[in-house]
This record gives sequence, C-alpha cells and structure tokens, in this order.
Amino acid sequence: MAAPLLLVLIASTFLQIWASDPVVCLFFASFFQYWRSRDVANDLSFLNQLFFEPFDESFEGRWIVSDKADYQGIWKYSKSDGHEDYGMLVSEKARKYAIVKELEGPIVVKDATVILQFEVRLQNGLECGGAYLKYLRPQAADWRPKGFDNESPFTIMFGPDKCGSTNKVHFILQHKNPKTGKYVEHHLKYPPSVPFDKNSHVYTAILKPDNELKILIDGEEKKKANFLSADDFEPALIPPKTIPDPDDQRPEDWDERAKIPDSAAVKPDDWNEDAPMEIEDEEAVKPEGWLDDEPEEIYDPEATKPEDWDDEEDGEWEAPKIDNPKCEEAPGCGEWKRPMKRNPAYKGKWSAPLIDNPNYKGIWKPQEMDNPEYFELDKPNFESIAAIGIEIWTMQDGILFDNILVASDEKVAESYRLETWKRKYKAEKEKEKTEEATSGFRDALSGFQKNIFDLLYKIADIPFLEPYKIKIIDVIDKAEKQPTLTIGVLISILIVFVTAIFRLLFGKKKTQTPAVSTSETNIKTAENDAPGSAEDKEENEKVDDASGLRPRRSRRET
Repeated sequence: MAAPLLLVLIASTFLQIWASDPVVCLFFASFFQYWRSRDVANDLSFLNQLFFEPFDESFEGRWIVSDKADYQGIWKYSKSDGHEDYGMLVSEKARKYAIVKELEGPIVVKDATVILQFEVRLQNGLECGGAYLKYLRPQAADWRPKGFDNESPFTIMFGPDKCGSTNKVHFILQHKNPKTGKYVEHHLKYPPSVPFDKNSHVYTAILKPDNELKILIDGEEKKKANFLSADDFEPALIPPKTIPDPDDQRPEDWDERAKIPDSAAVKPDDWNEDAPMEIEDEEAVKPEGWLDDEPEEIYDPEATKPEDWDDEEDGEWEAPKIDNPKCEEAPGCGEWKRPMKRNPAYKGKWSAPLIDNPNYKGIWKPQEMDNPEYFELDKPNFESIAAIGIEIWTMQDGILFDNILVASDEKVAESYRLETWKRKYKAEKEKEKTEEATSGFRDALSGFQKNIFDLLYKIADIPFLEPYKIKIIDVIDKAEKQPTLTIGVLISILIVFVTAIFRLLFGKKKTQTPAVSTSETNIKTAENDAPGSAEDKEENEKVDDASGLRPRRSRRET
C-alpha cells in the first residue's frame, strides 16, 4: 500500500506546483520521469528497512564502547582488505570486546516478518572466538550503554562461533515463561557450520509470523526450523506437560538386577584357579647357529673419548654401545630361552554362572507429575529489539563487521546482499584464484630449479671433469643462493662439459694455456656475476693464486 499512496501524494503535489509555477513543474516532471524509469520497488525499499548500518562513516559517537573492566579490546574504523569498503574492526588478539548501538525506537518482532542480516569477514581466520551479534530487548530503567556486558539481556543472539569442537552459527532465543516470569535460553539444534576461509560472508536469519525460522549463509538456505518444535530447539519453547516427581524415591526392596549368580552352583573339582595363563613351550628347539656367547650389543670400537672429557668431573668414560654386527646374520645372540605359549589348563578364577533374577522389577523411575512451568503457546512471545550489540571474546584479530541490517521484507535483504556483499565476495574469490595460480607456478619453478641443481652436482662428479670440479662446485653454490643465475650456470657448465669432451677426444695442443681456456673463462664469468661482496671475490682470488685448487667439499660429499 505504501507505493500507491506515495504516488498519489506526488501527483497531488505536482498539480499544485503546476498551478503556481509551470517552469518548476516541468523540472519536477522530468525528475519524476527519471525516477519512474528506475525500479520502484528498490527505491521504496527503505520503507521495509527497519535499521541499517553500512559504516560509511566512523561509528564513534553512534556506537558506544563498554567501559566495563573486562572489555579491553580496541574497536577500529577500518577498510576491508582489498576493498574501499569500511567496517567495524576487532583489532587485537586475545581480548574481550563489547560495543552497542541503541535504536531510535524498538523494533517489534512478535507477529511480524523480521530479517536479521550482517556481514563478517574473518581476515585472519578464526581459530577460537565469536563473531555474533546480540539483539537486545528493552533494558532496565537504570541501564546505560557503557554498562553493556555479557549479562545484558537479549532477545536473539545470532552469528558464527568457533573454538575447539565448537563450530556453528548460533541462533539463541531468550523467551519468557509466562508461568514463572523467567527468561530461558533456547538454542537452535544442529546449526550450520562457519565458513572456513578468510572471505566476506553474509549471515541472514528470517523470522516469520507462522513460527518458521530460516538461516542463510551467503544467501543460501542452510537451516530451516520451527520455533515451537521440540526437534528444533533445546530446550523446547513449550515445556513438557509432565516431569519426574523430584520427591519420589526408590523403595528399598526394589531390585534392578536382571541377572544374579546361581547360588546352587558349585566349582568343579578339576578347576585349578592357580594355573598360570602362559607356560614355556617345551617343544621349542634352539635355532641352529644361535650365538650364545655373543651379546646383543657391544661397545663401539670406533668411538674415541672426547678431548674435553674430564674423568674427575664427568666420570669414567665408556664408549657408546651399538648393535652387535655378528648378530645381524645369526638367528640370535645371548642366552636362549624357550618362548612362552598359552596354558591349555588355564581357566582363571571361578565364578558362579548367572541366572534370571526372580525378584527383578526393572529399572526404577520416579513417577510423573504435572509440570508447574508448563504452558501452551501458538506463537513465541518475542521481545522487541531496542539495541544491537557485539559482545565477544576472541583469540583472533582482523574480524570486520559490516552492513548490519534489520528489515521486514526478504527482498530488501536480498537486494543488500547483491549490492554490498556479492561484489566484494566475487573480487575476493578472483584474488584467491590468482594467488593460488601464482603459488602453483612458484612451486613448480622451485621444483624445477632443485632438479637442475641436483643434475649439476651429478655432472660435477663425472671423472673426466675432475680438473674443473672445484670451480664448478663454486659456481653451483653461488647459483643456489641466487636461483636467477640458473640459466647462466647451465650454459657455463655446458661449455665446460663440451670443452672437456673435446680435449678428451683430440688431446691438448702445446700452445694451450689452461689458465685462459674458454671453459674456465665462462666459469669465472658466472662467478663474477653471482652475488657476493668485492672482499669475498678478492679473497677467493688470493686463495686461487696461492694454492691453485681449493680443498672444498661438494654438497654430495658432505
């Protein structure tokens, strides 16, 4: 009805303006034509929007941080990682947080369609902590927002929670028992689990006047329940009609034993309670080749006493023991003993067999009585929502809350999901795919380089390359520190390899000078291109000049 009434009001205003000023009227007519070309349902969605917090500007002054001593966590106005969209951020690890926003007027939940929706992004994951909202009912007259804490009464608590074995999207209703006047917490059974990634997710709870509840995650229905069903809430909103009488007591002569020992049974004469469970296998024979005089372990003959061993302080030194190598090929060493086997005469302690108990009366239960807290209910007595708060304890930082909505139309909630959440989620998924592809390429490149270096070390071990081995190892070591040199190193070593084969086949010319050979020049060039300080290179040159080939061990020799 809202849209037709608004159109009538606009038409009436238009006629009044036309009578007074046609020019202004033409301007409004053009604007009206533009407005009408848009989706009227979307333009009027604010009529079904009961509360919306997009965090387009800082929340300070509008949301009140609790001043209770337990809540030391700092809330920050922060961008969502990778977006130009802001939200309310949990900025510190291992802290308790509490913040609340009082509404301009209470939102009626009873006998109405109400949609609760908000976005959460766990930018650093969630190992242990909550990210749920509390929709507070009207508080006591002396309540103040700065006093908001875990004891502040709420109507509904909704949102993700994860720690240890707990992994669920809570929906908890505090419902007043009309008989006792007490509020009881009713938990949704088998709630959906929390998405495990670090992307933005939107949580939606749809409450309908026909007692239906739907939980959506990212617009997809994950749970459907009925508020009055005992199968959906624990404890059930409607208490049981009868309960066990707490004053009823079990009679003293009540026998719950279904079976009892047969009092007439007698232990057989041949029952030996002292017989052992296992005995030696008399049929066993010592294996041929058993070394009786050899111990299973001997002192390591190659071990030597450490130079810094002090007999006075450390005691007399003994070589460590090792497995006796003589026992490896023999069936065994040391004293041979027969193995044990199960004793066929073993029966254990005798006990009388069980028979049916003639006095058995079954498992005793107290009598049922009328439940004084029982009441009948057609619909839940929802309390109004007067404020929205976040009161959590978390071990993770980086939790970002955004676009908190309370609406009376599912289409409104859907439009906000599409406009605010969907575009962010798509961008995050695209970034995720790009990072996975980049990571896969890097892993493949790293594996390729490892295989190349393994191959190069094998080439360095080829016998006819012995004169160049130390220099090849030098180049490979430097290339491993800077993998971008891999191609250059491959070319240099290939030239060395070809040169060595050429010399092997055709011999050396008398005029050849090894110090200035093409292969060594290429290796030298690769060494100069490799990272390292000028002092390192100068030191290497000094060592080369002084001793020719340095006694360096390759990675394969270590």
